[in-house]
Amino acid sequence: MNTNAHFEAFLETTVNLKEWKLGQLDSRVQAIVNAVQNDAVVGPLYKEHIPQGSWAHQTIIDPVGVFDEFDADFLLHLEVDDEWVLDPGRYLRELRAAFKRSSTYKDMVRKKNRCVRIGYAKSCHVDVVPHLTLSDGRQVIINYQTNDFEETDPAGFTQWIRERDDLTGGNLRKVIRLMKYLRDFKNTFDCKSVILTNLIAGRVQPYHLADRYADIPTTLVSLLSDLDTWLDGYDEMPLLDDPSCPGTSFNHRWTEAKYQTFKSMIKKYAGWACEAAAADDEDTAIAAWQKLFGSEFVAQEVKLAKSSLLASARQRIAKSLDTPAPGEEFIEQRGYLFSPRYAATIDARVMELYGARAQSIRADGALRRGLRLKFTLKTDTVGPFEVIWKVRNRGQAAAQAGDLRGKLIAGDSRTRYENTKYPGRHYIEAYVVQNGRVVASDHHEVHIK
Repeated sequence: MNTNAHFEAFLETTVNLKEWKLGQLDSRVQAIVNAVQNDAVVGPLYKEHIPQGSWAHQTIIDPVGVFDEFDADFLLHLEVDDEWVLDPGRYLRELRAAFKRSSTYKDMVRKKNRCVRIGYAKSCHVDVVPHLTLSDGRQVIINYQTNDFEETDPAGFTQWIRERDDLTGGNLRKVIRLMKYLRDFKNTFDCKSVILTNLIAGRVQPYHLADRYADIPTTLVSLLSDLDTWLDGYDEMPLLDDPSCPGTSFNHRWTEAKYQTFKSMIKKYAGWACEAAAADDEDTAIAAWQKLFGSEFVAQEVKLAKSSLLASARQRIAKSLDTPAPGEEFIEQRGYLFSPRYAATIDARVMELYGARAQSIRADGALRRGLRLKFTLKTDTVGPFEVIWKVRNRGQAAAQAGDLRGKLIAGDSRTRYENTKYPGRHYIEAYVVQNGRVVASDHHEVHIK
């Protein structure tokens, strides 16, 4: 039973943050930044401000409960101060003091562990996160509790989300919003948005894209089921790596007890979603989805919005998939079964420019031609396995040179070297194959000027 129109309407009327609130958020953030720039102490250190988290990822949702607020984060990129850098916590204290000196914000400010929070009563709060680029090139934020720096790569994480959203035809961001709504509506598990986003987006696999991510409910079922399967492999909380910043994890933001509760509830909700997707008629399907999302799923507003979307929902959603290159091969055609039990991440670096601590090339934007890249596959797969790589070029220059590539490259190597040769948005994929099954995979785009 195709309920995609219901989901589109439910998102539009109930889940998504309203446009006027997004506009209000933009205005508030600009006013906050103006106050910082006008401060005599912190103002001279200001470089720029960068949306972060749900705001940058386009996954903010409207508050669910009467007393809930929506929140937004942004990075306040500051110059390195020779004295403050020796005492990282000072950045947070000085930023709080700057707002305390403001007649507008003096009664709205609160210092948190990694940010200074500006609260708007019964509306929202904005977290201002001091962000530095150290002399060794590391991008960091401050952990006040430990009085130390934490590495971060916000641009890389946002790019990672965008790549996976593109693979799902734009359905990933919608599913993340739905899962945030489910979390806040049910109140049966506690999981910070950055961890929830990481867990869901990390389950996107470059395998049978047109079938697994055909529309919103199909994508929701696929990702929930894959997340349930992945969680089953860990009796205790696994390492939750930041995919854009190798060596940094989110584990310190969760607890073992919260993980166990989350794991249990995901199993339940994945089962409910599968039941809803298997319904034969609309009434049965709606009743099944209401077990997850409540009666608002077919509120009067949803019914009205659904009518305008029904025609397009009856058609299969067109996917913006590439036209296959001459001789291109696909992992699905090799006859491997799909069983995503483990995690895989491709770590990509420019060899000539960066040292071992360098950030992912996702944070660098477009790379110039003539560079040598090193791709390293990191996976928690247990036991022997095979790695199959795929490199796919795009663009007119590569096509004219007859070098679009796309062949599957089998072997045991977890490392692959490539050169930046043609302008365009290309990609590399890695598949972890074990006992005839694809148990993990990753997709990494490479943008060349």
